[in-house]
Amino acid sequence: MHKTLVAMMILAAGSGSALAGPAADSARAHFKAIAAGDVDAVTARYAPGTVFQWVGGPLDGVYADSAAIKGVWQKFIAAQGKLEVDVENLEEAANPKGATITANVVFKGKGPIPVRYVLVYREDKLVSEVWQINPPKQ
Repeated sequence: MHKTLVAMMILAAGSGSALAGPAADSARAHFKAIAAGDVDAVTARYAPGTVFQWVGGPLDGVYADSAAIKGVWQKFIAAQGKLEVDVENLEEAANPKGATITANVVFKGKGPIPVRYVLVYREDKLVSEVWQINPPKQ
């Protein structure tokens, strides 16, 4: 009996890390909406007062209101068009107050755009986004 209980606990612990939570699902949908060039779907995920930090590249800056955030996505999508997206090392940390997602994301179009992403969700809405241009190490 004891061995069975230990085996079940190990199995449950291992499977818990493989299961995506709601924030991970939302992050994947966010990345896909960016790649699809769907500004409305991208911006629908933001809570009022979201702060978007774009670190590096021509759109580098802090965008702290919905009009500014929508504007930066419009510029990006107009310049890039539709993209493919690869997501690696997506990790979710969550508790009852919210969730944080980190991931390595590469958007592919005219050229690869490697991004280190950090997203913070509260009440299922995106409240903080960091888009860090993450060039490969030489």
